[in-house]
Amino acid sequence: MFGFNAAALARALPLVAALWGSALAVPAQAKDADCILDRCADRLGPKAPSETPAPEPEKADAGFRGGAPARDFDFYVLALSWSPGFCEHVGGAHDQCEPGKGQGFVVHGLWPQYEQGYPSDCPGPRSPSRIALERANGVFPDERLARYEWRKHGTCSGKSPSDFFADVARAREAVTIPQPFVKPTRDQTFTPIDVERAFYDANPRLRPGMMAVACRRDVLEGVRICLSKDLREFRACPDVVRRGCRQREIAAPAPL
Repeated sequence: MFGFNAAALARALPLVAALWGSALAVPAQAKDADCILDRCADRLGPKAPSETPAPEPEKADAGFRGGAPARDFDFYVLALSWSPGFCEHVGGAHDQCEPGKGQGFVVHGLWPQYEQGYPSDCPGPRSPSRIALERANGVFPDERLARYEWRKHGTCSGKSPSDFFADVARAREAVTIPQPFVKPTRDQTFTPIDVERAFYDANPRLRPGMMAVACRRDVLEGVRICLSKDLREFRACPDVVRRGCRQREIAAPAPL
């Protein structure tokens, strides 16, 4: 028969409760700092509670390798988000989504990719220096996004933060935004192929099979444009194209 020591149990209960509470606690600051894009709406909750959010295209592939060696990738994807559509489904306060900013297509990130799948969160410095972040100024819509994208994707580039942000700027400069998406004053409706064709017309070296349209439900969220590792050429990316938007029509809300 086991003995029962009530006094010992009474002394132990406060310690057990403290340890249990510590294990469950997650600092709000830490959660907020990481919830920038890359489907952070999955954590904040979708706008329509009855619907399950679609997985982010880059997360849908089983080829994800966290902590992969830097430089171990095949090409880049330049992710441009259409701010009105992106902000419709992402909660939280972001400079990109503030009323009156009038943001259209903006840089979301420059993502190292494998032919199938992608690396993420590679070893490297987690916090870019102030000098490095100055290179991101004017490229990303806000500094929080630049920090997040460095941690998740930039660390896999094999570059320093300064050089990575310089490459993001180079990639953005290589792409011309089609006229229908330059400061539109009214909401528009397109098919995904309409959006692609507009980018092909504005970028003669961009060909079918080198980009994909991203949508969430029936709203345009952005485009994914594939570039060589040296950022000198657009290139084919079948896996990225395969995961593109499949809606028949998508809305492109006008910037506010």
